[in-house]
Amino acid sequence: MKIEKNKVVSFHYVLKNNEGEVIDSSENHEPLVYIQGSGGIIAGLEEAMEGKKIGDKFDVVIPPDKAYGLYDDELLQTIPLSSFEDPADVEEGIQFQVDTGDGIRIATVTEVHDDEVIIDFNHPLSGETLYFDIDVQEIREATEEELEHGHVHTHECCH
Repeated sequence: MKIEKNKVVSFHYVLKNNEGEVIDSSENHEPLVYIQGSGGIIAGLEEAMEGKKIGDKFDVVIPPDKAYGLYDDELLQTIPLSSFEDPADVEEGIQFQVDTGDGIRIATVTEVHDDEVIIDFNHPLSGETLYFDIDVQEIREATEEELEHGHVHTHECCH
């Protein structure tokens, strides 16, 4: 069986940055599972998975425009420190969810000043070229319910 639209795919991965540092890995964890064609993984990786089979091991380089996008300076905002529930707890690097009206976005605090904070709505990996080592574990047909819900149902899934 080959990876194609509406197949459930399970794979192990190691993700590295330009410097060869490991950013993330499924090593010592369960493999990542998604439905091909559902947008459950970044576009460039989904494209690279197309046509692969169980047991395939390969490396793929994903440019920013096929991963988390280019870095956009317009996604930086300055907000008053007083807009936080507990301003004393605000520090560089913390992340929080914001309802932007276009959905929930993750914001990262990049600078803290006396009375204002600079937050960044860019994905932490935006602008980065990503290097994946992939090991395809399983491929199966997605169930009708999984296709309706747009995600894989596992033993942890609650509906």
